[in-house]
Amino acid sequence: MLQHITAAKLYDYTQCPHRVWRDVYGPQDEKIKETNPFIQLLWDRGVAHEEKVVSKLGDFLDLQLGTYENRFRETIKAMQEKVPLIYQGVLFHENMLGVPDLLRLLSDGKYVPIEIKSGMGYEGISEEESETGKPKKHYAVQLALYLELLCKLGFANNRLGKVIDIHTNEFDYDLNSPIGKQDQRSLWQFYEQVKNSVWLLINNETQNRPALAGVCKLCPWYLSCKDWIEQEDDLTRIYYLGRSKRGVINEDLGIITTTDIIDINTKEILKRKKGNKGFLKGVGGKTLDKIIKRAEILVKTKKPVAYANLEFPQVAYELYFDIEDDPTQQFVYMHGLYIKTPESEEYKDFTAVELTSEAEKQAWQEFWQYIRTLPKDDFAVYYYSHHEKTTYKRMQKTYPDVISEEELESFFSHPNVIDLFAIVNKHTDWPVYSYSLKDLAQYLGFNWQDETPSGALSIQWFNEFLETGDEKILKRLLTYNQDDCKATMVLKEAMEKLTF
Repeated sequence: MLQHITAAKLYDYTQCPHRVWRDVYGPQDEKIKETNPFIQLLWDRGVAHEEKVVSKLGDFLDLQLGTYENRFRETIKAMQEKVPLIYQGVLFHENMLGVPDLLRLLSDGKYVPIEIKSGMGYEGISEEESETGKPKKHYAVQLALYLELLCKLGFANNRLGKVIDIHTNEFDYDLNSPIGKQDQRSLWQFYEQVKNSVWLLINNETQNRPALAGVCKLCPWYLSCKDWIEQEDDLTRIYYLGRSKRGVINEDLGIITTTDIIDINTKEILKRKKGNKGFLKGVGGKTLDKIIKRAEILVKTKKPVAYANLEFPQVAYELYFDIEDDPTQQFVYMHGLYIKTPESEEYKDFTAVELTSEAEKQAWQEFWQYIRTLPKDDFAVYYYSHHEKTTYKRMQKTYPDVISEEELESFFSHPNVIDLFAIVNKHTDWPVYSYSLKDLAQYLGFNWQDETPSGALSIQWFNEFLETGDEKILKRLLTYNQDDCKATMVLKEAMEKLTF
């Protein structure tokens, strides 16, 4: 069966180069067949957004029904007849197949491809600063495919595409522009490299290996790849040693496994590195030391270590803090606190039960009202990773009457408000491949009450609660958030016991 280069395959490659090969040649019995509910939610939301955008387009030619062959013929005919706007047309040429959301006629008689996306149009963009940001590479490669097809078919003569984002703003994608300051390749050059790699993989002319990364857990191949990595003792078992560093170490040192890297002679390697700048590029002496220490902890000692004395505030109130939010809608629906005092432990939640700005604001206001009742300098707040802080800074701009920028900054800069992840990452190492809160807490023996705990499923549950009003779903959400807060407490108490 002929394999085509498609926008979906290009997108998958930008997220995980191995998935493209595994989808075609991987052990299909190991692939999770059920669609991840969160992925389904994103898909449904994307479809709804696209329908909303399309409903406001006015007149257009709808080509979403029929076989690819028939739709291709209709698309070519429509472009020859200069139809102003074509929805879901099909483009074929040799080994490439593209289905752009929209094809819009330009004043010169050529067409521009437009993708409708349910995310922000550019990377690093904010609600308040719509002029900032840069093109997203995974959007760029899709637009580039459509543009190459249009050029080969005679209906385009430039490298400019467009994206309509979640807020129906339109963004230009100039594919001749560089990826960024650190990477001066053009987006078009990046596309050609991705396209060529995809073609080799789907034809089994090259193969590649799995690598554990942050995006893996939502992939249907996650368990299959994880099993392979553990069986092969692959280097990406080591925390923060990803695909690129693995490749450099494999190539320059000939080391394939976590076990083997423990015994390398670092002095000799650093000596070689001094005389050859291209040797072990991107892997310096400190990084190498860190990799070896983490490998030893994984393979030999199998115990966490601290590299500094970890001291925490002695206060009357310890608050373990976690929020639940839907980043696809930039909506925070729950603020949870597990509160520990010398006398008691209790859980408090501040929850929005409607998808409205009023409900979001009220829940956040109640959270701060509680915080302000605590005795000054006699409480400590623990959270895990910068997400809470980043989200609260965004919320402050949306609801400035709830808390001032100065008060919020004062709160997070207080020495008693502590991001445990920053300490974990800088001053400790653990015998697990991921330093996520769930992986560390589970290593420490903590178990979530829910059988399938995850932040992604929390978002799904919240949306189900909104649709049904089912209090059992809300209770499930609260239980999950409470366990997240308690897991933060379990981690902090374990860190206190680590000796330097």
